[in-house]
Amino acid sequence: MLEWSDCKRLTKALAFAAERHRDQRRKDSVASPYINHPIALLQLLMVEAEVADPEVLIAALLHDTLEDTATSPDELAQRFGPEIRNLVLELTDDKSLPKAERKQRRIECAARLSPKARLVLLADKICNLRDLATSPPPDWDLERRRAYFDWAAAVVAPIRGSHPRLEQLFALACSQRP
Repeated sequence: MLEWSDCKRLTKALAFAAERHRDQRRKDSVASPYINHPIALLQLLMVEAEVADPEVLIAALLHDTLEDTATSPDELAQRFGPEIRNLVLELTDDKSLPKAERKQRRIECAARLSPKARLVLLADKICNLRDLATSPPPDWDLERRRAYFDWAAAVVAPIRGSHPRLEQLFALACSQRP
């Protein structure tokens, strides 16, 4: 059960993520607001997987802020504490690297993630697969969508055993591979 103070921290993180992602859109066919993605992770973790760890939930809301916005690690630490900053850093890709190298590093680094970061990673991949199955980007052909499903499975493989319910939901999302 979340404490009142945890709910206040979650609300603060949601407002921060919404403000930082305010001008961003998803790549789906309707270009939905980007904030829908962190909210989907929060819903998946809390409702479907019954995760009640406030650090995991806050990190889920903020998981793309370092990678996709002008937010700095220091700013995250100042606003949400060093634990949240460190969790988000674990989940952040180095955008200075070529895409293929970033994707390979995500696979290689998955096994070294902390238990809390693993939960956010699983939720992120589940939500991405669900979105890709139901509303893929219009410029993604069948081969690219299948390649993403295969890559997501490779990312998750090293962290099997992290959370049975999330892994069950991941398997279900994988079963929707086009």
